[in-house]
Amino acid sequence: MQWVKVLGWVVGAAALLGLGIIVGHFAIPKGADSPAPSASASQDLDLQILETVIEQLDANRIRENLRELSKEPHLATSPRDEALVQLLLQRWQDPESGLDSARTTEYEVLLSFPSEEQPNRVDVGEFRLWLRDACGLGEPPAPPRHCPLSTVNSTGAILFSCRHSEENLTGEQGGPNVVPPYAAYAPPGTPQGPLVYANQGSEEDFKELQNKGVKLQDSIVLTRYGGVGRGAKAVNAAKYGVAGVLVYTDPKDINDGKSLPNETFPHSWCLPPSGVERGSYFEYFGDPLTPYLPATPSSFRLNSDNASGFPPIPIQPIGFEDAQVLLCNLGGNLAPADWQGGLGCDYNLGPGFRSNGIFPEDGQVNVSVHNRLELRNSSNVLGIIRGAAEPDRYVLYGNHRDSWVHGAVDPSTGTAVLLELSRVLGTLLKKGTWRPRRSIVFASWGAEEFGLIGSTEFTEEFFSKLQERAVAYINVDISVFANATLRVQGTPPIQSVVFSAAKQISAPGSSGLSIYDNWIRYYNRSSSVYGLVPSVGTLGAGSDYAPFIHFLGISSMDIAYTYDRSKTSARIYPTYHTAFDTFDYVNKFLDPGFTSHQAVARIAGSVLLRLSDSLFLPLNVSDYSETLRSFLQAAENLRVLLERHNISLGPLVTAVEKFEGAAMLFNQRIATLREGTPDPLQVRMINDQLMLLERTFLNSQAFPEERYYSHVLWAPRTGSVATFPGLSNAYSQAENTGHEPAAWAEVQRQLSIVVAALEGAAATLRPVAEL
Repeated sequence: MQWVKVLGWVVGAAALLGLGIIVGHFAIPKGADSPAPSASASQDLDLQILETVIEQLDANRIRENLRELSKEPHLATSPRDEALVQLLLQRWQDPESGLDSARTTEYEVLLSFPSEEQPNRVDVGEFRLWLRDACGLGEPPAPPRHCPLSTVNSTGAILFSCRHSEENLTGEQGGPNVVPPYAAYAPPGTPQGPLVYANQGSEEDFKELQNKGVKLQDSIVLTRYGGVGRGAKAVNAAKYGVAGVLVYTDPKDINDGKSLPNETFPHSWCLPPSGVERGSYFEYFGDPLTPYLPATPSSFRLNSDNASGFPPIPIQPIGFEDAQVLLCNLGGNLAPADWQGGLGCDYNLGPGFRSNGIFPEDGQVNVSVHNRLELRNSSNVLGIIRGAAEPDRYVLYGNHRDSWVHGAVDPSTGTAVLLELSRVLGTLLKKGTWRPRRSIVFASWGAEEFGLIGSTEFTEEFFSKLQERAVAYINVDISVFANATLRVQGTPPIQSVVFSAAKQISAPGSSGLSIYDNWIRYYNRSSSVYGLVPSVGTLGAGSDYAPFIHFLGISSMDIAYTYDRSKTSARIYPTYHTAFDTFDYVNKFLDPGFTSHQAVARIAGSVLLRLSDSLFLPLNVSDYSETLRSFLQAAENLRVLLERHNISLGPLVTAVEKFEGAAMLFNQRIATLREGTPDPLQVRMINDQLMLLERTFLNSQAFPEERYYSHVLWAPRTGSVATFPGLSNAYSQAENTGHEPAAWAEVQRQLSIVVAALEGAAATLRPVAEL
């Protein structure tokens, strides 16, 4: 019967071969995307390769990258921005250190620019009486709204004008390619009225002014950066009849109170008095005219007049030296103590100016904004390293390219690291000594500063492919804010891989500590599972990770080095979005030896290799349990009032317990597989479960009023209770609407959405044959 055994072996081998062919046919792209001949299904992280990459990341090369990237302003779609597109392509196509392939994707997007012919202006003057004759206005002598600025100039009634550009302190602030300070997407207009100080321009701030009897109708309000988003300041102001908004950076918020020229850049890292923070005032992210569609020629476009998310009234940023002139001469009652700042005078509320100041009490502020909207072609640059065993699984690493001016810190510190990391990996690739298990996609996003446009258009164009195949997204935007410690934001499963990388890399300096041990000294939390660990922040919408986590549900992280919060109260590095964000600023004040840049490159490189090369994805699903428990505990504080409205937390408690149990059993299965020689299909199934877990928390109907936000755990939370965002927001709304039945029905709906998401997550972690 020997022939029967032989026949059995032949049939079995043929069946396995056929199964392999079928799996390969459907799982692996064809042609150029086919695996290398040496690909092994059991390929795992090579610690020697990892160490080689870490050792070869060169601080001096990063420095020279930054020097090249930031030598000229590179506003999105400008000639210099396009030149950097070519620089990236050249680096990624280099025969000795390039990648497998590099290409660009182009989108036609709506951007906003100041007018070159009519610069934006902010003036103080006695406009009412003399303009009545100049403009042909009759009684009553109401403040004119649209009188041509040439008429204003011809009469000589302007008493004070804010600067049109920043002071040229280092020879880099006065170049022809330095865009003047402006609020991108602010509508054109020439509003005029008495000045009012509105603190940070939050809704609460305007309510406070209204409660104090301050007249806001037809006023110009002066606000400071911080508290709420840029665009929200104009939205909130418009609700109260405000005609126009000014925004400035207070030295108390950015400079620890320092404001004198000899205390600020170029003598220190502090913002100079003339510095103005530019920025986008568009409320959403992505191209304004093609929400949920890629901005390609075939896509439907909204009419710009009907597009939402733009500021409703004109708004213009100014420097704190000009804000000081306005604010220190303002009349009215004294502003609250927590509204006071660092300009060396008492801040009053207005409206109008004080009697003993340099302006007439009824002096008016005129804000002239002449911004224009333009359709421009903006490019993403993609560099790809094809995976050996799983080329259809992608680990993405991205950073935006465009800046407001020179952008040395934002974003070029990140691009400098990106180029060095891709050089080291590309060199190993070209030598034939390494190829990752999974594909790596490097991305240089375009037009991020206008609202995460390049990355959002990419996620819209490749929505299905990314949802099916993307393992994780690593974002390194500003790689170095300062040189004290690591700062990481991300979803809970990425915590373990970042901690592993940080423990094995030395911190810059002479402390002898690992990056992990140095990190824990500055930012830590007490974990019920691990004890004292570094704090990992959550992801909002501050950079290109936003569409990946909120829209696609891809595990994401943002990595940077930052400052010691005990030594400064700065909300961000002081020259942020100004013409003083230059190479010399970084080289002299932020990271003189570029060792912090090198540390970020090493951490990001280690994380990238661990995600792309490990046999089992190094994502720990159980780390979500702590987050869910903390949200549940906060929800328990609402139990009494919820039960009054017949809303039970029982299903939520059960859903959290189901997830915890499923996560524990899932980790046990991985541990068992690791002990033996796991079948490639078992590995693939486990990794798919790890990859897809984050997607289970998406619900497109959860937040219909919030564009792109569908992650039920990380959507914006406006409610005061630190629980699941939808539940928190609905609960607060129900309390504020007088306990209307419809409002409590929304609380029930949001609770049901969370329960369904948690049960779906638990089901995803169970063995794939189970429902």
